[in-house]
Amino acid sequence: IGGVLAANLSGPRRLKAGAARDHILGINVVSGRGEAFKSGGRVVKNVTGYDMSKLMANSWGTLAVFTDVTFKVLPAAETEVTLAIRGLLDDAAAAAMAMALGSSAEVSSAAHLPERIAARVAGGSLGNDAATLLRVEGFGPSVAYRIAALKTLLGKAGPLEEIAGEASRLIWRDVRDCRPFADNSEKPVWRVSMTPGEGHQMVLTLRMQAAVSAFYDWQGGLVWLRMEEGDPEAALLRGLLRKHGGGHATLVRAAPSHRAALPVFEPQPPALAALAARLKQEFDPKNILNPGRMA
Repeated sequence: IGGVLAANLSGPRRLKAGAARDHILGINVVSGRGEAFKSGGRVVKNVTGYDMSKLMANSWGTLAVFTDVTFKVLPAAETEVTLAIRGLLDDAAAAAMAMALGSSAEVSSAAHLPERIAARVAGGSLGNDAATLLRVEGFGPSVAYRIAALKTLLGKAGPLEEIAGEASRLIWRDVRDCRPFADNSEKPVWRVSMTPGEGHQMVLTLRMQAAVSAFYDWQGGLVWLRMEEGDPEAALLRGLLRKHGGGHATLVRAAPSHRAALPVFEPQPPALAALAARLKQEFDPKNILNPGRMA
């Protein structure tokens, strides 16, 4: 399970990049040498030392096999309400999300589904108009108060709509699972992590050179892209990513020929690649764990 911990522990709480690793308290693993070892413990305050848990959680199973994992868990929210601002373009949506996340409303999730993308989540219940989504969770009176504060703050941004309970959860599940691009095709899909304020700018520049659909999670810090003409445009995308502050572009779906020819993960700088190679040599010198997964 080490291969997908950091990617899939987001769950309903919409944890951002790296947050899943922070919820792993302890691990027991077996390295490629056949050596069993452990790191961390069963409580938040445990012994100091090398933080192997975070290293292993992002290794995609290339360094060791997990035999035991201890997690810190959080209680499910009693109530959740999503405030949807309708009809915003990407730049206005980015500004609205930044304003909401910078407020005292304790927004737990912020995403933007552009026109037509919105209709592909929650069974089409949002309709075709663009939807900028802000989720608030907690006890009922607190949620009501914070939603009212957001309405006051964003009242001039555009038409507002409240979505509560199971309908809200369904929307966020589909956003998390990239439902808008789950169409059984081989059109390339990219998962891009970058500075939130730069995401929509990068997509705008990309659209001038390639046919692409996009939507935004994590206040725009996670951009899901689908290349509509079959070519992943890896060099173009990664070049634009560097020009817009850097980040990581992971090729999630593509035709087998493209996946075999392209680096699926963001290429590492030489110094970091050398460090990763030394770690691989230490933990799995015979390269028996997920060979070819990372490099």
